[in-house]
Amino acid sequence: MAEVDFAALKKGGFMRQKQKGYFSLRLQVVGGQLTAENVKKISEVAEKYGRGYVHLTSRQGVEIPFIRFEDIEEVRRELAKGGVKPGVCGPRVRTVTACQGSAVCPSGNIDTQDIAQELDARYFGRDLPHKFKFGVTGCQNNCLKAEENDLGIKGALDVKWVEDKCISCGVCEKACREGAISMADGKIVLDERRCNYCGRCAKSCPTDAWEGENAYLVSFGGLFGNTIHKGDAILPLIRSKEQLYRVTDAAIQFFADHAKPGERFKFTLDRVGLETFKEKMEEAYNGGISD
Repeated sequence: MAEVDFAALKKGGFMRQKQKGYFSLRLQVVGGQLTAENVKKISEVAEKYGRGYVHLTSRQGVEIPFIRFEDIEEVRRELAKGGVKPGVCGPRVRTVTACQGSAVCPSGNIDTQDIAQELDARYFGRDLPHKFKFGVTGCQNNCLKAEENDLGIKGALDVKWVEDKCISCGVCEKACREGAISMADGKIVLDERRCNYCGRCAKSCPTDAWEGENAYLVSFGGLFGNTIHKGDAILPLIRSKEQLYRVTDAAIQFFADHAKPGERFKFTLDRVGLETFKEKMEEAYNGGISD
């Protein structure tokens, strides 16, 4: 094989295999969603240029193994006909993962697919000192394991009891898994310290006696590899997309500014200091970032 820029190929999603001259192509799959047209084209390319199968990664990705070096450009062109794009590897923002969210799932508190698409448009492929992963999950069921990601976003419902609509049936008390709801003298008592914003009370109430405001819980610095660390939730509820993206912008920039080459976000936070990072996030949360 002629001299090959393996780093450039890897950046474009083509990962060198142990078999000489072959590459496994990682595709861009945002939020775990593919159209039927996408799937059909992936199948055709795997049959024609691979070995007739694909690999589904742990992060909702699709890889086509056994692509020959000499077929790479043709593979790119064929995939593009079906609206399929190569993914990325290496030190940059990876594909955003997401559950189905409120558009499909009864438990979902936020439209995770909408958030995933917007995060992807905002950050996908951005070069950084190391890889950076986003995960978006719709509720406290946490199907996407938000805290395993460098930045995890979890859907929340900030609830408020409406006494006039309540019939004191006790359904919400039974639905609450955190013991945050109790009844005293026929009235609901909400222990806000116990509430985890899951929204089960509002979803179970037969008279809509719970009003809820959709919001976001964000965690930082998660890892699930050689080192395992649950991401830290250091901010109060985020109540708007504008506020959410101020925070995500600030977190990405902090990593870009402070990380050493080859250093994951969690270790940057350990080295620089979580309190220093928290100050920056609070500035972004409140509407501005100091120089």
